[in-house]
Amino acid sequence: MFEVESYDGNREDNYNLLIKQLTSLLEGETNTIANFSNASALLNQFLDRINWVGFYLMEEGELVLGPFQGLPACVRIPVGRGVCGTAAAQLETVRVEDVHQFPGHIACDAASQSEIVIPMIDNGKLIGVLDIDSPEKNRFDELDQQKLEEFVSALMTVYKG
Repeated sequence: MFEVESYDGNREDNYNLLIKQLTSLLEGETNTIANFSNASALLNQFLDRINWVGFYLMEEGELVLGPFQGLPACVRIPVGRGVCGTAAAQLETVRVEDVHQFPGHIACDAASQSEIVIPMIDNGKLIGVLDIDSPEKNRFDELDQQKLEEFVSALMTVYKG
């Protein structure tokens, strides 16, 4: 039913195709875990030079590990701690060129060098974050941020909290 897609356009076109694929995967499905699982798998297949991609979901005031692709990860992250907790506290995307220079960085995977975290907000309420790590410094740029924020927006259209 599914096959690996070849992304051979420019980066912006490829991201647009990715978002279209996500929208197709989400069609008719309301289960959050299923949708987040497919979203993380889709991103893992699409993004190059990454070593972890997944979700942390708000539960009783802290971020708790959700569906992901990569090595085992930290299970709980307090809001305000690390890159994920900072994005959650500020309710805005945090893009870090060198995680070792980020105050309070939580090292779940020693190979991670850069990171981008996009908050997921539903009706003004934080429901979690999308977290992506890379083993190379300065992996994520403005285009990645813009398109990953659009990816999260598409994912939130089917969220049923």
